[in-house]
Amino acid sequence: MFCATWVAEVTGIDPVAEYRGTYRTEEEAAAIISAAGGIVALVDRMAARASMKRTDDPQDGDIGVVVAPAGVAGEMKEIGAIRFGPIWLALGPAGVVGKKAEFVAAWRLMV
Repeated sequence: MFCATWVAEVTGIDPVAEYRGTYRTEEEAAAIISAAGGIVALVDRMAARASMKRTDDPQDGDIGVVVAPAGVAGEMKEIGAIRFGPIWLALGPAGVVGKKAEFVAAWRLMV
């Protein structure tokens, strides 16, 4: 939802409106991601709703899926993030965190 909220703020299109308020736990979110074929497939479908296209050269404000520590345990996972200079911003347990990370996929935010 972190990246989708950013997309909605910038474009006026909420690409995940159908999912807001439909889950409460990490397990329920994981079930939605799994049913979509994984996080990249889910973000790909949601990004298309906001006319976003895949990019191999993410710029400031673009969204992506990165491999980074997630959750309290810091387990490495694919998570959504927003490009900001040389780092990616993601939502962690204590708020927004910025780190260098390798991206798995990225989408250009068209404004």
